[in-house]
Amino acid sequence: MKIVFFGDSITDMSHHNDQEIFSYGSGFLMYVAGELYREDPKKYRVINKGIGGNRVADLYSRVKTDVWYEQPDVVSILIGVNDVWQEVDIQNEKKLGTKAELARFKKVYGMLLEDTAKVLPNAKLILCEPFVLPGTVTGERGSERFKSFEAVYAYAGAVKELADEYGAYFLPLQKQFDEAADQFGSEAYLYDGVHPMVAGARLIAEEWLKLFKGQVEKSIRG
Repeated sequence: MKIVFFGDSITDMSHHNDQEIFSYGSGFLMYVAGELYREDPKKYRVINKGIGGNRVADLYSRVKTDVWYEQPDVVSILIGVNDVWQEVDIQNEKKLGTKAELARFKKVYGMLLEDTAKVLPNAKLILCEPFVLPGTVTGERGSERFKSFEAVYAYAGAVKELADEYGAYFLPLQKQFDEAADQFGSEAYLYDGVHPMVAGARLIAEEWLKLFKGQVEKSIRG
């Protein structure tokens, strides 16, 4: 069973494709691969197609070579925070709004899903919820910068709507991060408010595996 993980730096996490041992990166995907390969190292093939800094438009531009050519059984997508991040920085400089960008995000994401469903009609799609916590990049909770980053919540809502529209599986993550941060602090899970620490990567992996083993893999087996 081939699984392609498609996304930005949260998926990428400095992976290198030249040697398999380094091809998973140092983030949540490494934990996912480790658990699946521990169960059966010949049953699964996990592929990291994350690239740091990517937005949804970047995924759309490279989906043919990085996903369709792989002919995967499962495509897992995590994207959205960079779409917000860029707009936060532009907004701070030029005082622009983000509502139009949210509509564009949803439109391009929808195109990505629609085209992928046509090319890979049997592939299962997992759409991961983008998330954010207070941090050195996102600002303190209640600050103007963090209020701007809270646009991630609206983007997450758009991802959920797209999952429903295209029959994809939706993986919620924001609530889990909020609850964990309330107990141990944001910096223990996302070191800058965006990128996962070990605990954050493990949290994503555990939630992903729960969904995959509980629903997605069973649907593939029929």
